[in-house]
Amino acid sequence: MEIIDNVNVKLHEAMRMDLHKGSKVSIAAAYFSIYAFEKLKKELKNIDKLRFVFTEPTFNAESSKKEKREFYIPRLNRERGIYGTEFEVRLRNELTQKAIARECAEWLKDKAIFKSNNPKRQIPRFMLIDDKSYIPINGFTTTELGYEQGNDAFFAITKMEAPMSMALMQNFALAVEPVLRCCGRMRKIYMILQIL
Repeated sequence: MEIIDNVNVKLHEAMRMDLHKGSKVSIAAAYFSIYAFEKLKKELKNIDKLRFVFTEPTFNAESSKKEKREFYIPRLNRERGIYGTEFEVRLRNELTQKAIARECAEWLKDKAIFKSNNPKRQIPRFMLIDDKSYIPINGFTTTELGYEQGNDAFFAITKMEAPMSMALMQNFALAVEPVLRCCGRMRKIYMILQIL
């Protein structure tokens, strides 16, 4: 077991050591950012597949009425997070967003499956890379990876290896997938990335 605090030990460093050709990556988190992809694209292009679960309902058809919807900001922030969170403003200002978005969209078509959580169930936030687990993971963002400074002085992420990580692997496969709605809105994600 290892503690990653993004001060002394950065998450992206640990991930680079664990990602290799044919890796299977599973992430349950609130955010996915194209800038996090861009930072790890060399390693991510070699993986076998990515399964990403938005832990809160994201990119789903909303059944609430319009008058209730206008004040529902958190979902919009999660969806906007795909092209950068509040801490990734500097990266957005580099004017490379369109190229990164296109490259990320192509990679997602080949390697990724996105799903969104059912709003009636809570899913813990974590990441699996083969037989290693990282918990908790709030989002797949440059801040979470340790490239940018967020609001936290430090954030303790626990890295576990097999056999301790096996429970999370089983939970992802058995408990998480049946309660999810397929983010059949993948084309909405692709459209957003193509527009950028």
